[in-house]
Amino acid sequence: MTIEPTRPILVILHQERSTPGRVGQMLVEKGFRLDIRRPALGDKLPETLAAHSGAVVFGGPMSANDNEDYVRREIDWLSIPLKENRPYLGICLGAQMLARQLGGKVQSNSDGSVEIGWYPLHATEHGRLLMKWPSMVYQFHREGFELPHGAELLASGDLYPNQAFRYGEKAYAVQFHAELTRAMMQRWVVHGASRFSLPQAQAGHLHLEGRMLHDRALKAWLSEFLDIVFERVPAKTLQG
Repeated sequence: MTIEPTRPILVILHQERSTPGRVGQMLVEKGFRLDIRRPALGDKLPETLAAHSGAVVFGGPMSANDNEDYVRREIDWLSIPLKENRPYLGICLGAQMLARQLGGKVQSNSDGSVEIGWYPLHATEHGRLLMKWPSMVYQFHREGFELPHGAELLASGDLYPNQAFRYGEKAYAVQFHAELTRAMMQRWVVHGASRFSLPQAQAGHLHLEGRMLHDRALKAWLSEFLDIVFERVPAKTLQG
């Protein structure tokens, strides 16, 4: 009997040198292939996800409010995994794009505060029913998303209250970054140093020190979370 190979996961990145990091590594270890596309560089997105096991949309320096054609097209494209009920994971910008697709706003805090560094995460009742969440997560953003109508808030934060949500059965969004390898974090600290003076941002050395303290739990959470999103284990039904 011929065993059908696992359908690849569509991976959407937003810069030439971006990688799927630890998310990509874990998905490959779990038996998935990756179909990596960069719409900002002209790559086309599929008209259906029938040939894929789901999709992951990663972050980037652009805003979900930007008026570039590829940003608008990508937000519009998110109707496909929603309509086809395919597994979807949005990370940071990918989460904000999903919120926009669902009618939610994306905006900065009125006081200009950002989350750049390690910050506390608080699982909601819905989130605790789904799985165990880390108490500290790594952030690198200056905008947050409004919880879309009909979405279930899974985790909240102190500065930006909406940190993770599920919409429908298979669409998930997280504001924070669990995908960073150590090398990726070191690059972000070097290239993002100009942002460390923004309100509530943390100094670069605290990013790397925090990794030593908190990354083990974040990595364990990510592996379990990917199993849930991409149906390696059944997701629990969240009762509102």
